Amino acid sequence: MGGDHGPRVTLAACRQFLDSHSDARLLLVGQPDALAGFAHERASVVPASEVVGMDDPIEVALRRKKDSSMRVAIQQVKDGAAAAAVSAGNTGALMAISRYLLKTLDGIDRPAIAPQLPNAKGEATTVLDLGANVDCTAEHLLQFAVMGSALVSALNNEEAPTVGLLNIGEEQIKGSEVIKRAGELLRAAGKAGHLNFYGNVEGNDIFKGTAQVVVCDGFVGNVALKSSEGVASMISGILKQEFKRNIFTKMAAIVAYPVLTALMKRVDHRRHNGAALLGLRGLVFKSHGSADALAFEHALNRAYDAARNNLLDRVRTRISAALPLLMAAQSESGPSAP
Repeated sequence: MGGDHGPRVTLAACRQFLDSHSDARLLLVGQPDALAGFAHERASVVPASEVVGMDDPIEVALRRKKDSSMRVAIQQVKDGAAAAAVSAGNTGALMAISRYLLKTLDGIDRPAIAPQLPNAKGEATTVLDLGANVDCTAEHLLQFAVMGSALVSALNNEEAPTVGLLNIGEEQIKGSEVIKRAGELLRAAGKAGHLNFYGNVEGNDIFKGTAQVVVCDGFVGNVALKSSEGVASMISGILKQEFKRNIFTKMAAIVAYPVLTALMKRVDHRRHNGAALLGLRGLVFKSHGSADALAFEHALNRAYDAARNNLLDRVRTRISAALPLLMAAQSESGPSAP
C-alpha cells in the first residue's frame, strides 16, 4: 500500500516476480478493496484496514495505526508466516515498527539500512547506514561494519569482504572524534579476525568499488544514495539530448547502442533497489518510495535471495562471534541512546 504509487506499481511488480520465481509465494498485505483485482495461485491477501502515510509521524504509525498494512506485514515475519517483509512506505515508520515487533539481535543497538550502490567494477558497494540513524557513535559504526560484512558474505558467498570507513581522507588522523574512535574499533576488530578492515575511504571510493562494504552515519549515507541516483538520471538525460542533436549523433547512437544500454543498466539505481534493515530478528527490506514496477520487483528479488541464502542466520552467527568485541566497545562508551 505504501510508496508514492501504491498498488498500481507494487501489484504489477508482484505479478512479474511470481512469474519469474516458480517456488515463491507472496502475502499481499493491505486494504482488500485495493487488492481485489489481483489474482494468482501463489498469492493471497492478508487484510489490513489502515495505511501508514508517507508523512505520518512515527508515533502515529507505531501507537495509533495498529492495523496498518506495514505493521501487519511485519507481524507475518514475526509469526513465521513469511520469510521476509518488503515495503516502499515511510522509512522511519518501517524502522520503528520493525524494531518494536522483531527486536534487535544481541549486541546491536540500532538496525541499519544497507542498500547496494553500483560501482565501476561492474559490481555493487554495500553502504550502511543509509538514513535510519542520523547521529551515530563509534560503537554504532562498528556494529554496522559487522552487519554489513555478514550481509555481503551471505549474498556473495565470500568469507571476508573488505570494509571501509567513510572519512574525509585516508589518513587515520583525519575526521571527527567519532570517526577516529570508529577507526580504532574497526582496526581492533580486524586484528581479532572479525572484519577484513580496509581502512578509511572517501566518497568517490564508493563508486570505484575500493571496499565492498562502506560504513557511515545515516545522514552522510543518505546524501550519497540520493547523489548516485541524481548522477544516473543526469547521464540518462544527457545521452537522450545528444541523440536528438543531429543525424551524426543519431548514427553514432545506433552504433554505440549495445554499449550504452549496458552502461545504463549498470548505473540504473532501480536495478539496485531494496535495502536490508540489518540487526533485526527477522528480514525486512525497504524499497525506495518512488520505485516503479521494475525497481519494486528488484526489492522483492533482494528479499527472496536473502531468505534463500539464510541471511538472518548468517548475520546472527557473525554477530555472535563478534559479540565480545561489541559488548566491550559498548561498556567502554557507556549506554547508548535509544
